[in-house]
Amino acid sequence: MMMEATYVPGYAPAEAERKPERVPEPNAGRLPGRIPGNRGMWVGITCEFVEFALMFSVYFIARYHYPDAFRQGPELIWTTAGVVNTLIMVTSSFFVACSLASVKNAQIRRAKYWLAAAIVTALGYPIVKLLEVDWNLAHGIDGKAGIFYTVYYYLTFNHLVHACWGILGMCWAFFRLSTNAYSAEQHDGLEALACYWHATDIIWLALFPLFYVLA
Repeated sequence: MMMEATYVPGYAPAEAERKPERVPEPNAGRLPGRIPGNRGMWVGITCEFVEFALMFSVYFIARYHYPDAFRQGPELIWTTAGVVNTLIMVTSSFFVACSLASVKNAQIRRAKYWLAAAIVTALGYPIVKLLEVDWNLAHGIDGKAGIFYTVYYYLTFNHLVHACWGILGMCWAFFRLSTNAYSAEQHDGLEALACYWHATDIIWLALFPLFYVLA
């Protein structure tokens, strides 16, 4: 026989019987499987990957028809410049990731230092690329020097444009950080920038062996 619970006026349950209140956590309203950054940036990244997928198709088609030119081409270009730019891209991506991690931990000042380091490092990319082009032209390597160099300039210059957009995005994110627009709870803009820069880095890591190593 079940006994009905009786209400006793003035009676309150013991502290041990009460359910502890949950303290809201940062980003608690966000789903674990959410898209990092924002959808607009991922549309741009998808377009970037599609664009370079078409360019890589041009590369492999040209390589298929002119195998000797693509085997001998990397022997003449300035390989050191490609190595330096690879180090620049990887290092700047690491600094951007450190800046984003600092923001997530509410360390805004440290995030600004990391992002400033990423900007300074990334600026070395267009500088080295211009020095590389100057070196190439001094050695008679221009877009008319052969099919390999035509494709080489076409792909690397397009990547340079995307890298410059990424550097401008870093400068804008640094301005936003300086005005306290980002916080541990809201940092979608910086996260979107990090995704774009990492995507640009990945494309360079594909370009580097194709043009500078595979001789």
